[in-house]
Amino acid sequence: MPELPEVETAMRRLRPVVVGRTILRVRTLHRMTSRTLPPGEAAAVSGRRVVGVDRWAKYQTLQLDDGSALEVHFRMAGDWAFGPTSEPETPRFARAAIDLDDGSTVTLVDSRGFGTIRRIAPDDPRPVRAPDALDPAFDASYFGRVLAARRQAIKPTLLDQALVGGIGNIYASEALWRARIDPRTPAGRIGPRRLARLTIAIRETLADAIASPGRHAEGEALDRLAVYERAGEPCRRCGRAIARTVQAGRSTYACPTCQRR
Repeated sequence: MPELPEVETAMRRLRPVVVGRTILRVRTLHRMTSRTLPPGEAAAVSGRRVVGVDRWAKYQTLQLDDGSALEVHFRMAGDWAFGPTSEPETPRFARAAIDLDDGSTVTLVDSRGFGTIRRIAPDDPRPVRAPDALDPAFDASYFGRVLAARRQAIKPTLLDQALVGGIGNIYASEALWRARIDPRTPAGRIGPRRLARLTIAIRETLADAIASPGRHAEGEALDRLAVYERAGEPCRRCGRAIARTVQAGRSTYACPTCQRR
């Protein structure tokens, strides 16, 4: 599943292609995208110019010149494909296509078929969201306030998008290893010093992943992962075997020596 770094990388590829361009039409090519962007909504963005592209957590938003927007979520396996509109063959697993006024097409591809695209009207209220994990508002002070009363273990707490946007299963494990915190530690029991260390670890883990793009599901950039799916392998800090546990139905990887409660 693409997590924040993969979505950030995809957004950075998308931005220079679409910003300043006018959308000629949006074609939905799969039942999921047809459901989230029905014909009337797709028609409403025709003729609109893209004035910006941004990201919150795993959502990408194409801002349009009338105040509306297109919001895209890759879900399990989505990505962008780029090519000329005149290309005779549609990319494999194409789910939606955005035809632009310069003769190019941006295609949402998704082998699993869960990716979505929807229009946000100019007068639709924008949701109140937690800070993105790379937002300056996500700092140790904020983190301490939202975790103070939490009894849940820190690893599944990090996955709560209502607290912080964009941290997924892979990078939660990686950040906790970097911060030397046991993933089973109750979130509310982590003191200010360790919270500051964890906040920095989250930022550094995500930044490193963005700097070294590649998708875990496709077997890319695996050398940057210190613990995820490395059960039984030696810890890169102390040499002790990495252990796998299950928390809230998700696999968690940690070093039983380096990471303390």
